[in-house]
Amino acid sequence: FKVYRGMGSVSAMQKGSKDRYFQEGSEKLVPEGVEGRVPFKGPLSETIFQLVGGLKAGMGYVGASNLEELRRRATFIRVTSAGLTESHPHDIYITKEAPNYTGRL
Repeated sequence: FKVYRGMGSVSAMQKGSKDRYFQEGSEKLVPEGVEGRVPFKGPLSETIFQLVGGLKAGMGYVGASNLEELRRRATFIRVTSAGLTESHPHDIYITKEAPNYTGRL
């Protein structure tokens, strides 16, 4: 597991981020974040590899050969939560998940 501590968590505020949340000098802190543990998912290099692959795929979709061109050609489309659900595989039992995809929404 890896420790996760949001900047608005009690322990982060106690260590010095409370001024960011306008609670400087306050005896009782009102947290706006959480802390906990998340499962370790492997080396960062594997995640970077997947991110770069996704970026390259996106560049291919819009016909961009570099990042500047991607910024110019990219169009953001708002997707509803129902649309997001529909865009994921459904009515199938996934037997082997891809490293860059999880069936959980």
